[in-house]
Amino acid sequence: MGPRQVDVAALVAGTTAGEPRSIARLISLVEDGHPALPEVAAAVAPYGGRAHVVGLTGSPGVGKSTTTNALVRALRARGLRVGVLAVDPSSPFSGGALLGDRVRMEEHATDPDVVLRSMAARGHLGGLSAAAPMAVRVLDAAGCEVVLVETVGVGQSEVEVAGLADTTLVLLAPGMGDGIQAAKAGILEVADVLVVNKADRPGAAATSRDLRHLVGHAHRDPGAWTPPVVRSVASRAEGVDDVLAAVVDHREWLGREGRLRRRRVRRAAAEVEALAVAALRARIGDVHGAADLDALASAVVDGRTDPFSAADEVVARLGPASD
Repeated sequence: MGPRQVDVAALVAGTTAGEPRSIARLISLVEDGHPALPEVAAAVAPYGGRAHVVGLTGSPGVGKSTTTNALVRALRARGLRVGVLAVDPSSPFSGGALLGDRVRMEEHATDPDVVLRSMAARGHLGGLSAAAPMAVRVLDAAGCEVVLVETVGVGQSEVEVAGLADTTLVLLAPGMGDGIQAAKAGILEVADVLVVNKADRPGAAATSRDLRHLVGHAHRDPGAWTPPVVRSVASRAEGVDDVLAAVVDHREWLGREGRLRRRRVRRAAAEVEALAVAALRARIGDVHGAADLDALASAVVDGRTDPFSAADEVVARLGPASD
C-alpha cells in the first residue's frame, strides 16, 4: 500500500494559521520523507525567514532540556510565539526513541503559542535528525518568532546544529571536564554563546574562568563575534535572562552588515547540497542496484580496478538526469 494522499495546500493553510493539528501533520510528512515533501517545501517557502533559530547543544547531562524549558518560559513571558524541535537519540538496535522532552516540558503543553515537537535522530550523525532543517521551516511558517532546536547531545565532532541555527548555545557544566574538552576543535568554534549551567555546583567559577581564557586566546578575524560566557542554574531559572540577553545581542550583531543573511545563505547551500547528494545516491541505486555495486567493489578488492576508476564508471552509467 502506497503513502496516503494528503491535501498539502490545506495543511499549509492550517499551519500558517497556527492550527496545531496541521502543524503536527506537516512535520510528520517531513519526518517520514513523504512523496509530497517537495510540494510541502515549495508551499512553505514564501513563509520562511522570519523566525530566529537558536540551537542548544552540549554533552549529555549538562541540562539542555531544562535550559530549553526555562528559555521557553522566559520567551513566553515576553509575549513571543515559540517553537521547540527536540531531537532525541535513537536506539542503534530497535531504532526507537524515548522522545522524552514532551514529558519534561509538559507545563507548556496547553499553551497555544508553544509548538513542541520531539523528533528521533534515526541514526543521523551530527546531533540532529536529517529532517530537522525542513521541520524548522515548518515551525517558521507556523508563525514561531523563536525556534529552539535541542540536539541529542554532542561530543567533539557532532556540531551540525551550528549549520542550522542563527545562534548556537553550547552548554557546559562544572565537574564534567568540559572546560578542557571545549578547547578541542568543534566546540568553541561553533559557540555563539557559552553557557555554564548548573552554576551552583563547585567549580563553576573555575569553568567560567577557563572558558573566558580560551575564548580570549582564540584566533578571530577583525570585527568577529566574541562568544560571551554566561552562568545559569536553569532548574531554578537563574541566569536565564542573561542567556536571553546574550542571544539578543548576537541577533543584533548578525543583523548588522548582512551577517544574518550570509549565515542563512550558507545554511541553505548546505541543505541544497545534502538533498542533491541524496538524490544522486538514490539514482545510483536505481541504475546499478546492489549486485552491480558489489561487482565493482569486488573488482576493487581483487585489484582489477581502483576506487577512482570504479567511481568514474558509476558516474558514467548514470548519464544525464531524466526530466
